Amino acid sequence: MDVFYSFSYGTAGWLTLQSFPLVIYPTIIIALLSPEVREPTAIEEYFAKSLGLSLFTLGILIVLLTGSVPLTSSISETTNAAVTTEASDPKAPYAVPTLTIGTVYHSANAFYCYTWYTTTGRFPFALGVVGSSILGAIGLWCILFASTSGRISRKTGADKRTSGFPFKNEESASQRKKKLFGKSR
Repeated sequence: MDVFYSFSYGTAGWLTLQSFPLVIYPTIIIALLSPEVREPTAIEEYFAKSLGLSLFTLGILIVLLTGSVPLTSSISETTNAAVTTEASDPKAPYAVPTLTIGTVYHSANAFYCYTWYTTTGRFPFALGVVGSSILGAIGLWCILFASTSGRISRKTGADKRTSGFPFKNEESASQRKKKLFGKSR
């Protein structure tokens, strides 16, 4: 669960880090990303500040919806156990969907920043690639391994949903064990 919390707080921190310059200094951000240096228009400043507030709000929502901050009124309810990624957990019923949406967001943002970085070569896009790629990878790890609906075995790395139909896996360890113990009896 520590990785789950690191994804939740890391996402909030990354989005907050992106939002503050957009809200406080939209002129500097527009100058960094614009090919020519000029004064931003009023609509550019409005969109920069609006995006900054949206990123900050999204970061807070991710922390709240993943259950990283307890929202119950009783202290005894929050100290008994940590938040799990089970669908039946009453402390965070939206943890896995929020985790999935956050991971898709970071992956799409990393791809977007990468395409702009390769096109323009501007350094702020490279920072976006690094930050979003790291959080996207952590989110993917949480979806695959840290959630109860994870389909990949930690022990073998195999997909748990696979079956032998219509072919038999003669080389698997369980099949060899069945043959060995079946013949010895």
